Amino acid sequence: MRDIWVFGYGSLMWRPGFVFVERQVATLPGFARRFCLASMHYRGTTEAPGLVLALSKEAGSACEGIAFRIAAPQAKTALAYLRARELVSYAYREERHAIRLSDGRVAEALTYVSDPAHPQFRGELGLQEKARIIGKARGPAGSNRDYFFATFAQLEALGIVDEELTALAGRLGTREETGRA
Repeated sequence: MRDIWVFGYGSLMWRPGFVFVERQVATLPGFARRFCLASMHYRGTTEAPGLVLALSKEAGSACEGIAFRIAAPQAKTALAYLRARELVSYAYREERHAIRLSDGRVAEALTYVSDPAHPQFRGELGLQEKARIIGKARGPAGSNRDYFFATFAQLEALGIVDEELTALAGRLGTREETGRA
């Protein structure tokens, strides 16, 4: 094993769950952060799925997030953890892509990308429907609203503007409000 980079664009940014030795803002070209996967395991249930973030391949796009460097001695443990967490239903594909770190370096990073052929893929949903689902869903890991606002707050703290999340925040109101969507 060698050191590995992991690119976080959603909950990995604010709850990585693994030991890392370096953390930097990074950009992944060719992908966009989208609420496009139904969640029955974490932020919803089988009867009332939530909606979670995934990377969607979109030409001309670039997703800003956080890259974590995991030292070689922890890499095997971190990979096992990430696969158990992210590949619970295989709605994500584990891929490696070049990212640009904020210090200018380019690195290859492990990424979790949406699988548009997976039954949980919800790429066709409009903004209003996404807000409705996020505003109401709750699963074993908590409310979909909390997941949204934790991600939104992390992006704001990093100075990252995400147009879709900003538009959704306008529809969802504040973190404390309920039932508005």
